[in-house]
Amino acid sequence: MTTALGIDIGGTGIKGAIVDVDSGELLSERVKLPTPLGGEPEAILATVVEIIAALGGVADGVPVGVCFPAIVKRGRTLSAANVSKQWIGLEAEALFEKGLGRDITFVNDADAAGVAEVRFGAAKGVDGLVILTTLGTGIGSAIIFDGVLVPNSELGHLEIGGKDAESRASFAAKERSRLTYEKWATKRLQKYYSTVEFLFSPDLFIVGGGVSKSHEQFLPLLQLSTPIVPAKLRNNAGILGAAALAVKKPEGVA
Repeated sequence: MTTALGIDIGGTGIKGAIVDVDSGELLSERVKLPTPLGGEPEAILATVVEIIAALGGVADGVPVGVCFPAIVKRGRTLSAANVSKQWIGLEAEALFEKGLGRDITFVNDADAAGVAEVRFGAAKGVDGLVILTTLGTGIGSAIIFDGVLVPNSELGHLEIGGKDAESRASFAAKERSRLTYEKWATKRLQKYYSTVEFLFSPDLFIVGGGVSKSHEQFLPLLQLSTPIVPAKLRNNAGILGAAALAVKKPEGVA
């Protein structure tokens, strides 16, 4: 059994657990704390330290993966969503390694979720090109080809009809415009997924985010050649994917 610690940093909460990266099972309780107000790097690091302390000795000596809502390139965060702008251009991986006193792997949150769904969830056993999208405040995305992650895809920022796709097709856009699930699916999501399908010809779409719990109200309305299914792992996806990437960093990232 191979174990690792996965930490999932979000705009409102930070959670972590020990993971069996062979099976995708949590081996500890899932510890969750609120994201510090303002989302500044040092405050978030301190919260991660608290979570690791709460896990106790089971967290000693295991690989650590941290996922975060930003473009992450070679350990540096190049954007910031729902956290402090201090993260932009920050050597985040180095900051966390110094603060935790150990090596870590720092990755984008949607990428972590995509890897988790391919290894343990909705795309387990699926060959070829898998694209995960998370429908929430914006649209996060992950591209995985034959199990290999192509990081930082940011497909929510495709320009469709002269507008940023997530400004029209995210769940937040649905709520702002007070759209029914039917109108959201047929007028907004259809155009978005048809565009992504044309550009990438994927073998499977996975739809994550909290709204995936209501998938039966909108996914059947989409007319696509590519199968489209809801994510399975939901709140644990970031933890599982971050932990998995911590163990297999050289093979798991393009």
